[in-house]
Amino acid sequence: MMMGLMSTAPTPSPEAARVAVVTVSYGSEVVLAPFLSSLSAAASTPLYIVVADNKPTDDSQAVSTIARAAGAVYLPLSANRGYGHAINVAVAGLPPEIEWVVVSNPDVVANSSAIDRLLAVARSDSGIAAVGPSILEADGTVYPSARAIPSLRSGVGHALFANIWPGNPWTRRYRAETDQVLVQRDAGWLSGAFLVVRRSVFDELHGFDESYFMYFEDVDLGFRIGKLGLRSVYAPSAVVVHTGAHSTQGGESARMVRAHHDSARKFLFRRYPGPVFWPVRVVLAAGLGIRAHFAERRATR
Repeated sequence: MMMGLMSTAPTPSPEAARVAVVTVSYGSEVVLAPFLSSLSAAASTPLYIVVADNKPTDDSQAVSTIARAAGAVYLPLSANRGYGHAINVAVAGLPPEIEWVVVSNPDVVANSSAIDRLLAVARSDSGIAAVGPSILEADGTVYPSARAIPSLRSGVGHALFANIWPGNPWTRRYRAETDQVLVQRDAGWLSGAFLVVRRSVFDELHGFDESYFMYFEDVDLGFRIGKLGLRSVYAPSAVVVHTGAHSTQGGESARMVRAHHDSARKFLFRRYPGPVFWPVRVVLAAGLGIRAHFAERRATR
């Protein structure tokens, strides 16, 4: 994995660090500094921080400067091979004493003690592999960040009806939209926007599946955690704020919408292979294609 590096940076060595924070920048200069600044209040333990850069440029050192000013490792990558690949490269280079990895988007601000609260839950049971917080949108609404693993039934229903019937039971089931948004509970998968993962489990699973360029790598990780008999836990006592999907700006929204639907199709096709499920896969592909078409049109308006 380390062959993707353009250069190496001096490695910070916070005393007794057992927790790492890994994030991926893609032209994230505007949001990166607030994110890194929020980490000191989010954790009482020393943090080993890595900023992997999927969009380094020869004429701009902004991300490098911001990262190093925060005491983080700056890790420029030679090519953008996706979010999961960047996280995997960063985790592969962590010191062996790191026990927990906080995976985060850069356009997030962690509330006070957020990491401490996630770690407290994670350490309470050796069967817990991942813990995720309550994720608030910029307007204060709660993002459905702890969801069920999509099945054929929920996948087809969500694909076919999400745009024309937002409150349909399949979408609600998939998003785990219940009245328990403030209740700690197990989930099928946790949003990769911000979660704590047990390093030993992440290594055992060989990290994110890099065939997902973007989206659904977190769904796939949660699915594989479950197959190991381990738990993913939603812990809403910890709160982070998603400040905005900056990387979808500048005309890239439509491409990312298409990538999301392609990844959804890939996950469900892999989960339900073989000739028996072929008719359902055809319906699913058609539903996702229609949904992607309308979503792309909205993204380009």
